[in-house]
Amino acid sequence: MALTLMLPTGAAIADAIDGHWCHREIGRLEISGPNIVTPGGAQMQGIYGRHSFSYIVPANEPSAGATLNLILIDDDTVQLTQASNSASQTPQIWNRCPASIS
Repeated sequence: MALTLMLPTGAAIADAIDGHWCHREIGRLEISGPNIVTPGGAQMQGIYGRHSFSYIVPANEPSAGATLNLILIDDDTVQLTQASNSASQTPQIWNRCPASIS
């Protein structure tokens, strides 16, 4: 007897931190491998891991000079913390941007 595996044909969301991320009070950022476009529009590189990303905030943005760490929580959620005081702060939650503004 043959067994056929049926897979969904819709678009799959990859299990990776790459993509467009939105925060309603701060704005958006884009991660593509080691490249990032920050909420202030700076195009730079950071430290990329499939489920994590970190970068040093550029001089013209809030928290300039701080290291920000992003961790993929699930396919649609990233947690952002600042390295210097991550134990004392509430993490920011970012979500994948809706397709209409990616």
